[in-house]
Amino acid sequence: MTEATPLHFPAGFTWGVSTAAYQIEGATTEDGRGTSIWDTFTHEPGRVVDGTTGDVACDHYHRYPEDVALMAGLGVTAYRFSIAWPRIQPDGTGPANPLGLAFYDRLVDSLLETGIDPVATLFHWDLPQALEDRGGWLNRDTAHRFADYAGLVADRLGDRVKLWITLNEPFVHMTHGYGMGVHAPGRMLLFDAFPVAHHQLLGHGLAVAAIRARSTSPIAIANNYSPVWLRGDTDADRAAGTAYDALHNRLFTDPLLGRGYPAELPMTTATGAAQSAGLDGLDGLDGLDGLDGLDGPVVRDGDLDVIATPIDYLGVNYYNPTGVRAPEEDSPLPFDLVPLDGYPTTSFDWPVAPDGLHGLLTSLRQRYGTKLPPIHVTENGCAYDDVLTPDGRCDDPDRIAYLAGHLGAVRKALDEGVDVRGYFVWSLLDNLEWAEGFTKRFGLVHVDFDTQARTPKSSYAWYRDLIARRP
Repeated sequence: MTEATPLHFPAGFTWGVSTAAYQIEGATTEDGRGTSIWDTFTHEPGRVVDGTTGDVACDHYHRYPEDVALMAGLGVTAYRFSIAWPRIQPDGTGPANPLGLAFYDRLVDSLLETGIDPVATLFHWDLPQALEDRGGWLNRDTAHRFADYAGLVADRLGDRVKLWITLNEPFVHMTHGYGMGVHAPGRMLLFDAFPVAHHQLLGHGLAVAAIRARSTSPIAIANNYSPVWLRGDTDADRAAGTAYDALHNRLFTDPLLGRGYPAELPMTTATGAAQSAGLDGLDGLDGLDGLDGLDGPVVRDGDLDVIATPIDYLGVNYYNPTGVRAPEEDSPLPFDLVPLDGYPTTSFDWPVAPDGLHGLLTSLRQRYGTKLPPIHVTENGCAYDDVLTPDGRCDDPDRIAYLAGHLGAVRKALDEGVDVRGYFVWSLLDNLEWAEGFTKRFGLVHVDFDTQARTPKSSYAWYRDLIARRP
C-alpha cells in the first residue's frame, strides 16, 4: 500500500494494539500472584521450543509506563490487554488480591491519562493452577468461578474500562490446551474436549451478567476464525470443509447468537454430549473422577439461554485461512488440513492471505444477518524474524505489507456494508509466543529479551502515520 493509495477509515474508527498478560507481564511471583497453568506448563522440560518461561517475559509489570508511552507515540485510541486471573484470585476462588487489582488500577489510569481507552480481556488462557487441579474447564464449576472473578474485576474497574472481552480464542484454548496438548494444560482428549467448549461458553454467559450488574461498558468475546478453503472438489471434500468450519468457526459463535451448537459435530448433539461425559480414565484425566459436568449431561437445561445472553460486539481474531480436504480412510478426524500453496508465508509458515479476512467478515454478515453485532478485529498480525541492524534500527517491510493488505481487506468489507468498528494489531511488543517461546516476533516494537530494550520497528512508524490520517 503506497501513499498514492492511502487507507482511509470512518471517523470514530477504533485504532488499537493488543497484548496478553502471561506473554508480557512477568512478575509471576510478586504481589501475591498465584500460579497459572502456563507457569506450570512452561517450567516442564520440553514444553516450550526454546525453554523460556513467562517469569520475566517483557517485564511489563514494572515497565508499563514505558509501554504506555510507546502506545501514546503510536496515537492508538485503544489498548487491548488481558488481566491475569491468578493475579486477582491466586487460587481461582475467594476475595480479590488487593495488590493484583492495584496493578491494573495503575495501568488503566495511566491509559486514560494518555487518552487511550482500556479494553480488558478477562481470560487469555492463564487459568489458576488450583482450578486446573480440580479439572479446569472440564469442570462445570469453573464457569461459575469465572463469573465470580469477572464480578470482582468489574467491581474495581467497571467505571473505567471502555470495552470488556470475556474470553480470548476459546477454540484455540480447547483444541491446543485440552485437545492436542501443545498448550497448557497439556491434555490430549481430541473430540472428548467438548466439555471445555461448553463450560467456557457457559462461563462467558455468566460473566456477561456479572459485568452488566457492575459496569455500563459494552461487552464482547474474541473468537479466532479461519475461513475454510477447500483443496478438492468431491462431495467428501465438501463434507470435510463443512465439518471443519463447524468446529473452528461455528462452535463458538452459533450458540452465542442463539442458534445452539452445530449439528454437524456429533459431540454437540444430546447423545454425543452425554457420551462426552464419560471421560474418566482418558489420557490426561487420571485422578479426576466425578467432575461436575462429566458425571452428568454436559449441556443442561437453560445453558444455551445463558450462553446466548446478548453481547454488544463480536471480537474477530484472524491470521490465515485453512486448507481442507477429505481425510484419509484411517484418519481419526473427519477432515484433513493441508498447506495453501502459492502464498507468501510468515515465520510461522502461515499463508499471508488478506482475502481471507475480507471473506470472513462478509461471510459472518451473510451467515448471521441481523443477529451479528458490530465487529472489532481484535487481533491481526504476523511473525517474522526481525533483527536489529548495527545502527539500532529494525526494518520489517513484510509486516508493513501484511498490515496494509489486511487493512485493505477491512476497508473493502466496510465498503460492502459490514459493520466493523475497530482494528487491533497483534502485537504491540515482541513477546513470549506461548509454546514457541521467544522464537516468534509479532511486535510493532522489537524487544531485546536480555536487556528489555524496546526499539520501535519501521511498522510502528507506518501504523503511526496511518492512524495520524484519521478524520
